[in-house]
Amino acid sequence: MRLSREKQSGVAKPWTQDRRIALLALIGINVIAFCIQLVLDATHSGFVRDFLALSDRGVRDAYSWQFATSMLLHGGPIHFLGNLLILYFLGRDIEPILGQRHFLYLFLCGAFAGELGHLFLMPADALLYGASGGAAAIVIAYATILPELDLVSWRKWRICVQLKAKHVACALTFVSLVMLVVDRHGALIHSAMPGGIAAGWLYTQLLGFGHPSWLQRKLADRRAAAQRIERMTRSEFIECAIDPVLEKIARTGMNSLTRAERRLLANARAKIS
Repeated sequence: MRLSREKQSGVAKPWTQDRRIALLALIGINVIAFCIQLVLDATHSGFVRDFLALSDRGVRDAYSWQFATSMLLHGGPIHFLGNLLILYFLGRDIEPILGQRHFLYLFLCGAFAGELGHLFLMPADALLYGASGGAAAIVIAYATILPELDLVSWRKWRICVQLKAKHVACALTFVSLVMLVVDRHGALIHSAMPGGIAAGWLYTQLLGFGHPSWLQRKLADRRAAAQRIERMTRSEFIECAIDPVLEKIARTGMNSLTRAERRLLANARAKIS
């Protein structure tokens, strides 16, 4: 492929910039939804609050569409602008890393988990405008994948302010927990953030980003132990794994065995048979 203005080779494919389709689609849907919300608030006062925002009464009355409509509702222009900026500036870096499908799943999981968190944590009279759930999941995913990246860098004379992604995530988590205690009634936007934060962290952990959690380490150790047992011959398995368990049974009895040792005996029966 030539780098000049001459005709390029017919074998090489032309260079094209990757399009962030999922990100642009989410931004477009949120813009359309906010415009519809403004129109409904102007023409049908109380309709959004009573029928589209997620509420305990709506769940009891089987207003199942509220789970879809609530994740697109904003508390006002500032809330809408803030979520849109988060979605664009952080999402444009996250989507190429995760891929379009996982980026979309991340947003939806955060939004849905935020709604569930609101229902479990807040009183029955609280309403949820739940667009912050998906945005919170993106912030936490960004901090998990790129924790040392500077999101805010300001220098003036000898004063330097730098906020890394992990610091922003910690601040968001702290503020969301404080707001759960301070503001618990009426139409809320912050009660979707704890669920979104948890979903964003868990989703990125399951994809293999960040430091392995204790559960992942435990599962990895269990898989490694199972693979080590599979590679053993029958005599090696009896000598290294079964004989110590049998000696323990002879000393302290069968009831002293742990769950792992009982599982080892069950594996021994299958391996020897």
